[in-house]
Amino acid sequence: MNWPALKARLDLYEKLMRLDKPIGILLLLWPTLWALWLSANGRPEWAVLVVFMLGTVLMRSAGCVINDYADRDFDRHVERTRERPLTAGRVSTKEALTLFVALCLLAFALVLALGRPLVIWLSLPALFLAASYPFTKRFFAIPQAYLGIAFGFGIPMAYAAHLGSVPAEAWWLLLANVFWAVAYDTEYAMVDREDDLKIGIKTSAITFGRFDVAAVMLCYAATLMLLAWVGSRYALGWPFYIGLAVAAVIMGVHYTWIRDRQRMPCFKAFLHNNWVGVAIFAGIVVDYLLSGRSLG
Repeated sequence: MNWPALKARLDLYEKLMRLDKPIGILLLLWPTLWALWLSANGRPEWAVLVVFMLGTVLMRSAGCVINDYADRDFDRHVERTRERPLTAGRVSTKEALTLFVALCLLAFALVLALGRPLVIWLSLPALFLAASYPFTKRFFAIPQAYLGIAFGFGIPMAYAAHLGSVPAEAWWLLLANVFWAVAYDTEYAMVDREDDLKIGIKTSAITFGRFDVAAVMLCYAATLMLLAWVGSRYALGWPFYIGLAVAAVIMGVHYTWIRDRQRMPCFKAFLHNNWVGVAIFAGIVVDYLLSGRSLG
């Protein structure tokens, strides 16, 4: 076996799955962790936690592969994406589709191993959302909202895993994630706006136009308000709201970075949303620990 050639091939697959750029995994992971902790009153089952964390990595990787497959003809016209393995011709479309199917089957095997019927059923729309999102950029004015549903579908699945049902709080939490995704992915779309206009891709940054910065901040505000509402439903205390306050400060910093609409500061703001997710999750975890509910 030609090990150098195999390693080079695996490196290309790693780049195709964007494992070298984990920000997408983190933005998918934090809302899932919020839901796992809330649905279990601060005591998530370890088996469920492991399955969802592994599933997050697999499904984000699958999403990146199908995204590059869908955008392979567009990406060559965008400076930031023209050297991606599929666009540059270093990986074939057949290889990409095979890899996508393999990742989805692995994720589904994890769900089956968990043995929770409602989670298994919910995994089907989750797969559809992940596979169809890249194509919404052809016709949907704000595909980032669709992304928020796809990225947040681990929320109802987490509730289903712990409770066997999906209460209203799960859907409010999912809506909060939709607003958050529109905010951070609009920052991301602001980086490529000129290229996207040339090739005809639809994004929220284009749709919002000169109101893009205001839209980002309004979406951030909606995220915080919805999370506060969910927190009140669970009678969460001051640690949770301190976490929201820290997240709000971080969002305010993002405003200072994106207000001039320069590419690199906008990209920096997008990446920095990881810390928004961290702050909110830390607030939830600390609240349960200090209240003693997670130990009862």
